[in-house]
Amino acid sequence: MVLDPGSAAGGGLGAGAAPRLPDRHVPPLCSCPSPPPPAPGPAPRCPRGTRRLSETGAGMRRSESAGRRGGGMRAAASLPHIARGRGEEGGGRRSPCLLVALRPRNVEAERERFFRASFAYDPQFEYAEPVPAAVLDKYGAASDRFVAQAIRIIRAVLEKYGTYESFEVATGGRLLSKCQIWSVIRKYMQKEGCVGEVVVQLTDDLLSQAVMMVEDSRPTLAINLAGARQHWLEGMLRHEIGTHYIRGVNNTRQPWHSSEGRKQYSLKPANPTEEGLASLHSVLFRKQPFLWRAALLYYTIERASRLSFSALFQDLEQYVQDAGVRWEYCVRAKRGQTDTSQPGCFSKDQVYLDGILRILRHRQTIDFPLLAALGKVSYEDVNRLKKFGVLEKARIPHFMQDLERYMKQLDHIVTTNGLNEEELEQLLPD
Repeated sequence: MVLDPGSAAGGGLGAGAAPRLPDRHVPPLCSCPSPPPPAPGPAPRCPRGTRRLSETGAGMRRSESAGRRGGGMRAAASLPHIARGRGEEGGGRRSPCLLVALRPRNVEAERERFFRASFAYDPQFEYAEPVPAAVLDKYGAASDRFVAQAIRIIRAVLEKYGTYESFEVATGGRLLSKCQIWSVIRKYMQKEGCVGEVVVQLTDDLLSQAVMMVEDSRPTLAINLAGARQHWLEGMLRHEIGTHYIRGVNNTRQPWHSSEGRKQYSLKPANPTEEGLASLHSVLFRKQPFLWRAALLYYTIERASRLSFSALFQDLEQYVQDAGVRWEYCVRAKRGQTDTSQPGCFSKDQVYLDGILRILRHRQTIDFPLLAALGKVSYEDVNRLKKFGVLEKARIPHFMQDLERYMKQLDHIVTTNGLNEEELEQLLPD
């Protein structure tokens, strides 16, 4: 693990070893025992040109009346963050990644106007650059296929805990100090055998629970101090490191690591498998592994395709009381739009619940260690690809070593969220 606290005073552990996150102020570490230094030699590099941004959970801004603390974040509704990325190194104009291009540049001003209008206003978003038409076409249509399941999951959480905030406190546990966070990270990296490979930063200026990106060919994980809870932090690490990073490393060794190779082997898209698997790993060992975040994102996007921003905001009140949280969900679902008084959505975040349900439906026949070893592939391609895969020295997440326990936890997720085999088979027939 390469650690980059990025203090304003400069220096710190791992200083100079990797780039800092873009446009982020990262506070210095507390004075506790330092994590181990990086392993000798350079950290493994990702394929040239790769620049993936993966997001886990999220903290939200508090409602209009709440004061700002540590950048004005809260860890309430587990939304991914629309991150500000950094352009490619070198001269000339920098080209933003998708998430950056879709972030309205006037989002804060429109938020203030929306709240001043007592929520009776539809934001008019502006973007730094035109959103590519191909992107809007690809993600312009929402699915309602799993809406009933999404609503059932949401209601199950509210019936048991009353509000999401109560659920968060009851199941997430206390917020961790910096020292405690570093301790959890260090132990997790040791479990996965990737000490010295991933740049890790702690920050209080991040709206998401975690952001993983590849910068200058180096994997970089930023963790939100306000979202690091006692019982949820390791789940975030299983999502980002145990799933995305490990599958990415394994993928670099496969003959389908390039776009040409994927075409040659006729691979299906990595999603929804990739995000579905990572989302399952986030909740894998929770006592109450509710799929709240994936369910509410799915529902919100489906409703956004039919409603204006203000109507969507009102509709979500039945499930989310905090106005600041609802604002973030609505922005997420309406990103890419200019005039949000019109129905419309950006459907990308429906991939989480979609992938989860597909994997749970076929969990008895999926070879999960092989799914990790083959890299960024769909579960549907595993059986036919195994004879072509480079499996020697493939990395398998430590939590898959006890496969019997792993499978029991997947069964527990099915039961907790009110799903059953018959329903999954009807929804997703062979």
